[in-house]
Amino acid sequence: MKALVYHGPGQRSWDTVADPGIVDPTDIVVRITCSTICGTDLHILKGDVPETVPGTVLGHEAVGIVEEIGAGVTSVDVGDRVLLSCISACGRCRYCKQASYGQCLGGGGWIFGHLIDGLQAEYARVPFADNSVHKVPADLTDEQVLFLADILPTAYEVGVLNGAVRPGDVVAIVGAGPVGLAAILTARLYTPGRIVAVDLADTRLQRAHDFGADVTINNGREDARALIMELTDGLGADVAIEAVGVPATFELAADVIRAGGHVANVGVHGHAAALHLETLWSRNVTITTGLVDTHTIPQLMKLVADGRLDPTVFATHRFGLDDTMAAYDTFADAASTDALKVVLQAEPVSTEPVPERQAEVVGVAT
Repeated sequence: MKALVYHGPGQRSWDTVADPGIVDPTDIVVRITCSTICGTDLHILKGDVPETVPGTVLGHEAVGIVEEIGAGVTSVDVGDRVLLSCISACGRCRYCKQASYGQCLGGGGWIFGHLIDGLQAEYARVPFADNSVHKVPADLTDEQVLFLADILPTAYEVGVLNGAVRPGDVVAIVGAGPVGLAAILTARLYTPGRIVAVDLADTRLQRAHDFGADVTINNGREDARALIMELTDGLGADVAIEAVGVPATFELAADVIRAGGHVANVGVHGHAAALHLETLWSRNVTITTGLVDTHTIPQLMKLVADGRLDPTVFATHRFGLDDTMAAYDTFADAASTDALKVVLQAEPVSTEPVPERQAEVVGVAT
């Protein structure tokens, strides 16, 4: 089969590799029909994730058709269309039993494109299939569910739920990239009073407005803290969601939170960030971190099926699966291409940007 293979920092290629097969009774083999690229893949390519060894097929988000099942698989059959979660779950360990699948001790967690071959390929072996894939309703397209594999549950679980967003809250989201936009999208499900998006790029702030942010702040030329304090009569935000993963954005999120508020860190941090306990210790602030567990995928899929959530607004560019190399170039140069998420389809498609659309569901501000 063909697959996108990591060959060491800065090196990737679309290679011919061995077809996957059943290794354990709980495995299935899936023919990939739709996949995408994540910012984490770019981190791997930069050499930021040393656990990923050269020769690994990248990717951890996909939809596909079940081609083969292991003897121990009971929940899916050959021919089923399934969403492959970015997190695998053994279903037996302490953490899986409490739905903390991201912390799986039995060989799961984030393994696709990290510790085992991933999903930017024509076929993939999927471990722990009974606990790690979700059947796709017949009336939903691949693209409608593709972003439920990672970005939507990440923002929802690690940002909105950990941050305890409630109706009427002022929610400050620091970072308006794809994860920050997903936080806006899913925070809206809880009818916050105002959503404030903070970023350094006007193009991203425009996206944030389109996704439903009420206030946008360019922190490169405006004082985000002062503006948020003014907006909240000097109290600060009820919830601050950090969606970048650099020290300055975490420190800003902690700086704009009110006493008794919640700071939810979603960004992936590669460097130390200062925790200013000298100002936070007396203010009853809750700070949470987390790796997505994807336990909310069924809930989010139902919202999509019911027309309450439209994840397709993330798709800005589409490529054929065999054009994955070009898709990486587009995705990695988002500052020039305005790419949010690229869709890799098994059949070649136009590489033109996806036309703007209007919607009356959560997903696009109308």
